[in-house]
Amino acid sequence: MRIRVKFTKSGSMKYIGHLDVMRYFQKAIRRAGLDAAFSAGFSPHMLMTFAAPLGVGITSSGEYFDVDLNTVPDCDEFIRLMNEQMTPGFSVVSACRVPDQKKDNCMSLVAAADYIVCPASRRAEEVLPGDLSGEISDFMAQDHIVIMKKTKRNLQETDIRSWILDFRQCPGNEGFFMKISAGSIHNLKPEQLMAAFCERFGTEVGRDDLRIRRCEIYALQEHTGMLVPLGDLGEAF
Repeated sequence: MRIRVKFTKSGSMKYIGHLDVMRYFQKAIRRAGLDAAFSAGFSPHMLMTFAAPLGVGITSSGEYFDVDLNTVPDCDEFIRLMNEQMTPGFSVVSACRVPDQKKDNCMSLVAAADYIVCPASRRAEEVLPGDLSGEISDFMAQDHIVIMKKTKRNLQETDIRSWILDFRQCPGNEGFFMKISAGSIHNLKPEQLMAAFCERFGTEVGRDDLRIRRCEIYALQEHTGMLVPLGDLGEAF
């Protein structure tokens, strides 16, 4: 049975890289006494897939991984067993049963993600003061928004306008909300969007100038064409 787990990452755990997060949850599953399934062969590994790597220094209230289990307790017991193994900064918030076909694993389904981005340096606070709703409207009204995006080989011009699904200021002008494309086909980082927006003010704002939180990860539902949280694609167990 494949279980999709939703968890949060906060506090000092935001400085833990993706590979260490994977190892952490593998150990947590073992310590919890859960009956995880392993691959066959000379070097068996736990059958686990994470939806989307989270950059170092970014917190999240909506991370996901899938894990295959041979036997499964009920949902509430699973969450309790996992949270007993969590260190401060990690918390399992929900779990559901999902199809175990390869095409349905959480990594292959990722299509978009929500973020909240706030200024985290004096320079960013000076560039992004007060109500910027007019500037955001003008920015989003453009037919094309071109940035220099790094590929495996070099930098290339990339039009990211269609990758920006929503972009607005949060209530009280406390940062910015964005829904942007994510996954293996089109992947836009929140700092890239903020850098493109801040070019309007003739100022560069980098990753270290921002405080970023990922809020949710979405899949594109084929039969409706709608974005659906990964956790909504499963069922109770």
